[in-house]
Amino acid sequence: MRSDVLIPVTDTSSIGEARRAVLRVAEAAKLSETDAGRAAIVASELATNLVRHAKPAGGLLLIGADAGGGAVEMTSIDTGPGMGDVARCFQDGYSTAGTPGNGLGAVRRMSEEHDIFSASSGTVLWCRIVAGGASRTAALPSRAPRSSGLSVPAPNETLCGDAWRLTRAEDGRVSLMIADGLGHGPLAADAAVAACQAFDAAPFASPGALLEAMQAALSGTRGAAVAVAQVDPAAGKLTYAGVGNIAGTLIAADGSSRGLFSHNGTIGHLVRKIQMFDYPWPPDGLLVLHSDGLQTRWVLSKYPGLARRHPAVIAGVLFRDFKRGRDDSTVVVMASAPSGP
Repeated sequence: MRSDVLIPVTDTSSIGEARRAVLRVAEAAKLSETDAGRAAIVASELATNLVRHAKPAGGLLLIGADAGGGAVEMTSIDTGPGMGDVARCFQDGYSTAGTPGNGLGAVRRMSEEHDIFSASSGTVLWCRIVAGGASRTAALPSRAPRSSGLSVPAPNETLCGDAWRLTRAEDGRVSLMIADGLGHGPLAADAAVAACQAFDAAPFASPGALLEAMQAALSGTRGAAVAVAQVDPAAGKLTYAGVGNIAGTLIAADGSSRGLFSHNGTIGHLVRKIQMFDYPWPPDGLLVLHSDGLQTRWVLSKYPGLARRHPAVIAGVLFRDFKRGRDDSTVVVMASAPSGP
């Protein structure tokens, strides 16, 4: 179960904190000393960039590991003033702060993948450091949706009561689950862990069957809101089932969107009805699932160009602008095709 480390970056002391945090995450992800060193350099550069440019409020650095290990992801988040020329900012030697200008160039060189969205509202920069330096996305089936997400504990909590799981089949199908344990803290986390274990036992059982299995598995816990989405790109179909207040939104290439229906109730306790729904999976669409740690009033079309960025960047922007700030927050984004300019 992935829970991202959230580091507020406000001054130079945050740089060392970011470096130490990423080394801990890299060790847990079983990265080699060389790869962990790359991750530490990237974390230092991202934090330094936030200290210099994300004024006066500072920024956030999210650090997480792949659920299966072997990779570390970092997302740098700030609220302004944005980059005037993104491509130039990634060139070695370019600086707007009178420094050598090697920071974002180092991020580009040392990451297997990176992407960015910058506007007047701020910048979200994501990167991924993979064990051995080989990008795993290159091995995905050509039709396989790309996906990423983040999961952050509530303030003053070390355990996150939210969780998400994603499994890919060799034929390109994807099964995604997000769970929000009631409340927050250790007891909510216990419920989320139980949901993950039930999902892992049979990730490509139907969404309805998975929710039925979780209803039994969570009976001794606080319970959770849970949603399961399965995408079959070859059939152009999304199958969905949810119970509780997980928000699901399907966005087409033209910017139109539709909400995915969940029944009221709490998995592990009172469930009035479990029902599956089929939706067309658009050729160039997006699926966004999130817990109630995020507000639901976001509209992606208000961010021109964001829909074509990497799902991790989209998740970072939504977290930055719509987190409630008093509960666990999880947002997962799935794109039907590789993102790009």
